[in-house]
Amino acid sequence: MKKTLIMAALVLISAGCFAQKANVKKAKNLALQETPDFSGARAAINEALTNEETKDLADTWYTAGLIGYQELTKENEKTYLGQARDEKRAGEAVVESFDYWMKAADLAGQKVLDKKGNEVLADKKTYALLQKKVLEYYKNQELVKYGIYLNDQRDFATAYGVFQRHLSIPELSLMQNEKLQKEMPKDSIYDQYKYYTAIFAIQAEMHPEAIAVLEEMKDGNYEAITVNQFLYQEYVNVQDTANYVRVLQDAVVRFPQEPWFLQNLINHYIFSGQEQEAINYLEQAIAREPNVAQYHLIKGNLNENQKNYDAALADFDRALAIDPTMADAEAGKGRVYYNQAVKMNEDAALIADAKEYKKALEEMNAMFRQSMPFFEKAHELAPDNRDYMITLRGLYYRFDMTDKYNAINEELNK
Repeated sequence: MKKTLIMAALVLISAGCFAQKANVKKAKNLALQETPDFSGARAAINEALTNEETKDLADTWYTAGLIGYQELTKENEKTYLGQARDEKRAGEAVVESFDYWMKAADLAGQKVLDKKGNEVLADKKTYALLQKKVLEYYKNQELVKYGIYLNDQRDFATAYGVFQRHLSIPELSLMQNEKLQKEMPKDSIYDQYKYYTAIFAIQAEMHPEAIAVLEEMKDGNYEAITVNQFLYQEYVNVQDTANYVRVLQDAVVRFPQEPWFLQNLINHYIFSGQEQEAINYLEQAIAREPNVAQYHLIKGNLNENQKNYDAALADFDRALAIDPTMADAEAGKGRVYYNQAVKMNEDAALIADAKEYKKALEEMNAMFRQSMPFFEKAHELAPDNRDYMITLRGLYYRFDMTDKYNAINEELNK
């Protein structure tokens, strides 16, 4: 009785295994027949994909991918007949089949021992079929086509994932033999697709993913300046100061002809209060482009902040020698004298001796007067700048210059 039960159980197990293998065969037949039944094929293969007897067989997953491959083939046939290909359906079929084939490759590529104890592939036949099919996808750029379609639909996140699949193909262990590698050169087209992948990630606001791709590209030659600019901005987006400064510093050395990196690095040091670092990089900028008036102006402002007044005046003079119409440089010179006068006024308030106090006030007023012609010139060059007008109004009031006070006050009240 016991032996009979065991035999019955074995019969049931064998029957179940046979049924699932039959499902794999059925799915393949439904997909490959002249009028394919893709829905029926997927229903059949889905059972085999989850069954314990067939879910770990490479052929099961290969067949699952074959369904999408055949669906893509049918869509491609439409173009030969002058019909419109359903890009969404074709693209989804490509991704579906590719993902199934990656699972099939893992299973078929496992190393096992043959009867002689030699290490061999678990399923050499399926492995070879997968190599052929995946190479076909790569050379025909099927994943790229779908990614471009998704970009047109503004589905950037999915486009990123699709392009990543395409880019991964030459790196797959499945494709690591000399003959296959020759069919998949990492040329400028490959770099172009990697660049697009980064842009998709940026547009999808997938910052870590964008950074990962851009870091891979930053030392290459494809769109190198733009790649490094994008990488800097992505680090800014994630508030990673150390890395965006690193990118700028490296790019300043690598791209000396491109002022963008140096300017942003200078701005970083200015806004982070590291004025001496900003001055050091400004000196580099001036050495490269001595006739950029803006560099001298900014350096003058920084020297003024550090109370290096003589150096600041010299910087402003250099800016004006290059661009005599630079109102901010004229105002900068006026500000050097004006702010010193303000400090002298504060110091004078602490003087107890009347004679010394009077002398201090005279020196202070002389300094205020010295600032006036520079603000007047700045106002002449930039008549709509209210800061210049407000400063001049205060100076005219201080020195009882009634006519000028009334005139500037009228301008302010327009």
